[in-house]
Amino acid sequence: MLSVSDTGIGMDEKTRERIFEPFFTTKGPEKGTGLGLAMVYGIVKQHSGFIHVYSEPGKGTTFRVYFPEVDAPADAKVVVSQGVVHGGSETILLAEDNESVRHLTERTLISCGYRVLVACDGEEAVDIFRRHGKEIAMAVLDVVMPKKGGKQAYDEMVKIQPGLKALFLSGYSANAIHESFVLLPGISFLQKPFSPDALARKVREVLDRK
Repeated sequence: MLSVSDTGIGMDEKTRERIFEPFFTTKGPEKGTGLGLAMVYGIVKQHSGFIHVYSEPGKGTTFRVYFPEVDAPADAKVVVSQGVVHGGSETILLAEDNESVRHLTERTLISCGYRVLVACDGEEAVDIFRRHGKEIAMAVLDVVMPKKGGKQAYDEMVKIQPGLKALFLSGYSANAIHESFVLLPGISFLQKPFSPDALARKVREVLDRK
C-alpha cells in the first residue's frame, strides 16, 4: 500500500466522485488538463490495484493505492522495451473539441515532425479537408464533437478522398463507447487519456499501414 497525503483545501463529495474522470479539472483554463489522476487510475487498474480517496473541505486529502502481492523477489526488475518512437513529415488533420487535449495532441504531433492542421469540431474539420485534402495523409478525430462527430466527419472526407487513413480518439473504451463503429476491423482507435509516446506510436502505425 502506498499512501500520499496533503494538508490542502480538500474536496467535497461531488468533486471526489469525479476526480478520476478524463479531463475533469477544478483548475482554470490553461492550468490543467484533467489527465493526471485519470492516468494514475488507469495505471493502477492495469496492475490489478485500486485507489481509495479520503478528503474533506479544509482537511486535506489522502490517497491510498493498493497493489496485489506478488511472488517475485523485491529486487526483480522487468524491463519492456517498446523501441524508438518514429515520427515523420506528413500532414495530419486533427479535430478535437477539448482545448487542453487539442493543444497537447497538436504539440506532440509537431514534436514528432508532422505538419498539423487543427479543427475544433467535425464541421470545421470537413471544411479544412475540402481545402487541403490533397496534402493530408491522415486524420486524427475525436469521436464525440459538436456539430459533427468524428465518424460523420470522416464519412464526408472519404467521399472526397477514398482510403483516407484515420485514428479515432475517445475518453471511453472501445467496448463502452456508444459509437460501435470503432470495434469494426480496420478502424484505428486510441483511448484517452494517452501518453505522448502512445499517440506517436499509434499515428506512425496507422500511417505505415498498407
